[in-house]
Amino acid sequence: MKYYHLLALSGVDALRLDEREMPVPGPGGVLVRMRAWSLNYRDLLIADDRYGRGMKPDLVPLSDGAGEVVGTGAEVTRWRPGDRVMGVFMPEWISGPADAARTAVALGGPVDGVLAEYVVFDQEALVAAPPHLDFAEAATLPCAAVTAWHALMVHGGLVPGQSVLTLGSGGVSVFALQFAVLAGAEVIVTSSSDAKLERFRAMGAGAGVNYSRTPEWGRHVHELTGGGVDHVIEVGGAGTLPQSIRAVRTGGRLSVIGVLSQGPGIDPVPLLRKAVTVQGMQVGSRETFEAMARTIALHRVRPVIDRAFPFSDAPAAYRYLASGSHFGKVVIVAD
Repeated sequence: MKYYHLLALSGVDALRLDEREMPVPGPGGVLVRMRAWSLNYRDLLIADDRYGRGMKPDLVPLSDGAGEVVGTGAEVTRWRPGDRVMGVFMPEWISGPADAARTAVALGGPVDGVLAEYVVFDQEALVAAPPHLDFAEAATLPCAAVTAWHALMVHGGLVPGQSVLTLGSGGVSVFALQFAVLAGAEVIVTSSSDAKLERFRAMGAGAGVNYSRTPEWGRHVHELTGGGVDHVIEVGGAGTLPQSIRAVRTGGRLSVIGVLSQGPGIDPVPLLRKAVTVQGMQVGSRETFEAMARTIALHRVRPVIDRAFPFSDAPAAYRYLASGSHFGKVVIVAD
């Protein structure tokens, strides 16, 4: 079978397509023929050796993928051939809150990921794909969608009538918009592109702020909402945190998810004065993933895919994601 691996953690040019023997599932293993994959910003960091956490060369990359079951071990009871499935980002986090043991292992680093034609999963580390989604759409869910759901619905306890601020047009932010609109929340979005802001409004955003024209967008959002938003989906990191702190209301919540930009140290005084809850977000458990997948199926939510690349040209998908021009998810599909 064909698979990709990173010969070195030196960028996308080190990504190689190679061949090896088909994996064989053990007693509790499930052999999945992968049909689609999706990329996250984390995958760029790993390829460039900027992620840390003990990454090593020769890694099979990517955490997110979907496919169909083609074989099972003797002890497998949860799946059978033909089932459409998605892998769990942290395969040992089945339920409960995050702890060191549950979050120690994540696909695509430090353990091998899913960018291969066939992958063996433990039977407990798979979730059924929503029936109305194709494989490419299902492949977008394991990381970005679960993270957005976990932040808003599990930790955030989002209720109708609350307000949410999302930053940019990456996968987490687009999923957060979709879930917040579904929950009856008011959503404000930021982007440097007026065309992207218009797309967000068409998806249900109530307002958009072009941060290129409005550098003090945090203060603008605070004024726009008459006191700040209830919840910020903070994907920018140090470079955007000061503005997000200005945008959130007193007693509000910041879900810190991404590290897309650099910036100076954060002054804790505004956090103290506003009594803001700051939650560093892991992705989420299988239980959280399953609850989200049921909701997506019930309401027939469709992920937003910007562009799809063939498996044979996976490096081009990396380069396109790195360009930052995408809206939603970048995916790879089987040739």
